[in-house]
Amino acid sequence: MPVSAASSADGSSAPDPGASFPAYVVRRHDDTVRSGVEDLTLTDLPGDGVLVAVRWSSVNYKDGMVGVPGNRVARISPLVPGVDLAGVVVASDDPLLTPGTEVLAHGEDLGVSRHGGFAAYARVPAGQAIPLPPGLSLRDAMVIGTAGFTAALSVDQLEQRGLRPGGGPVLVTGASGGVGSFAVDLLAGRGYEVVASTGKGAEHAWLRELGASEVVGRDALDEAEGRVLGPERWAGAVDCVGGDTLAKVLRTLAYGAAVAASGLTGGTDVGTTVYPFITRGVALLGVDSVRTPLERRRAVWGRLAEDLRPAHLEQLVAGEVALDAVGGALADILAARVRGRLLVRSGG
Repeated sequence: MPVSAASSADGSSAPDPGASFPAYVVRRHDDTVRSGVEDLTLTDLPGDGVLVAVRWSSVNYKDGMVGVPGNRVARISPLVPGVDLAGVVVASDDPLLTPGTEVLAHGEDLGVSRHGGFAAYARVPAGQAIPLPPGLSLRDAMVIGTAGFTAALSVDQLEQRGLRPGGGPVLVTGASGGVGSFAVDLLAGRGYEVVASTGKGAEHAWLRELGASEVVGRDALDEAEGRVLGPERWAGAVDCVGGDTLAKVLRTLAYGAAVAASGLTGGTDVGTTVYPFITRGVALLGVDSVRTPLERRRAVWGRLAEDLRPAHLEQLVAGEVALDAVGGALADILAARVRGRLLVRSGG
């Protein structure tokens, strides 16, 4: 089927294949990594998929990792990072995504083994881009982005397993990060009693503004130290840390409760026993936003535009950067200096 070019309502149109556009590019050679803004052309992009004029992207921890020497995240070089994006279709061979359609995309190989959102244009596989849900702007979609989607997916999975407001406190670990802060906001907006855990004392007031009824330090999770089980404290939990933190959460879940786990900044090894699972019937729900099936992705984004819409969208914005400031933003997220979400203005 021939690719149709756009003449969209907002003036977006596919550039000449030889015309240049800016992109933040990471290049690896052996153990050396070089990155910065370069001029690319459409011929530098993958040959298949929906061509999108990117308006917004966001900075995620995985984006920071692609610039670390020796990392196993980036699978091609050169690579345009940006694991999520929102923009306008300018050329498409998908009859459901016609030119002028506002779309968002994230996950799969975007920004990892396929050029991502830190550029004025991107080609996204037709099965990966989804139309922007009514009620969200392109900027809204990237304020939410991968982090907000992961938080929403966590809440959705917990509710599918039976979590309901009024059942007891729900714990969010790593609460000042991108996924954690969204989880606090979404859960509080649904009427849950949210206990936010963070190692950053300066963020306590901000987390209360997002709806946390209580904010605790990491040491508050140590009640079961040295024991296979602790007190039954949590009706549910969203864990954005992993490692020892996740083990502590599992030991203190209430009978039949579950934890939705998506983080690994605290480590990949979880030192626990089978006791929480076989004596309290708790569940560990893995949350993967990368390979989420398209229909499920559409459904969760639909909730984010409706009953799971964040109540404090702008409070979750850490700032906005242009492509030439992406390098510093990536360093900040790797050093855990970012509170909430940092947006990238990829296009005009």
